[in-house]
Amino acid sequence: MIKRWIAIMFVLATLGTGLLQAQDKTANDLKNYAERAQNASNVLTEVMGIPENGVPDELMARAKGIAVIPHVVKGAFGIGGRYGKGLVAQRMPNGKWSTPAFVEIGGGSFGLQLGVEATDLVLVFTDDAGLKGLLKGKVTLGADATVAAGPVGRKATVGTDVLLKSAIFSYSRSKGLFAGVSLDGAALTMDDDANHAVYGKTVDGAGILTGSAVKLNAVVKPFADALERHSPAGKLSSTK
Repeated sequence: MIKRWIAIMFVLATLGTGLLQAQDKTANDLKNYAERAQNASNVLTEVMGIPENGVPDELMARAKGIAVIPHVVKGAFGIGGRYGKGLVAQRMPNGKWSTPAFVEIGGGSFGLQLGVEATDLVLVFTDDAGLKGLLKGKVTLGADATVAAGPVGRKATVGTDVLLKSAIFSYSRSKGLFAGVSLDGAALTMDDDANHAVYGKTVDGAGILTGSAVKLNAVVKPFADALERHSPAGKLSSTK
């Protein structure tokens, strides 16, 4: 009996330890995802605070989607590829932003970033082409949707002819410098490991961006708030 009780206590202790470790991992993962959302919020806020070189207000008002990927780093083999994780949101029919989804970006040369170890990226979607691919899980920039270095200057006028040239405008910020950047060949994909952890196992990126699956929560709220500050619903109708 004593041996049996010892065995039972050992099993219970093992299960308890495993449960605590799983809870700790979940808490740490959520903390990391919250930090990613806060970093993306910080990047967008800082970029929009650059009057002479920021993303034009008009382009932000016309945006159908915005992705922010903080701290994109060089690929492990140093051959020009990059990799990073961030968030994206889609403009809803009422002009407001969807709940943000987590995304990853990888591949591509990311323009002439010689000597740059880390870059913050901002992608502004101007039509549905790029977003349609992303809603299916992946969009390859330059192949599935045209991408170009975006115009700069907060007060710059963005004509219709400029918007028609590209489905996505891209920007980078590194070592204090901000400019448009070429991203041909890079792939933007849903980070559904993060989406599942933050929103639930049955949720995918498409469900999040279409507004039919989840509600805004504390993890992603900083990024959602930054989008509403810098590209509110009220601006959209005035720039059509």
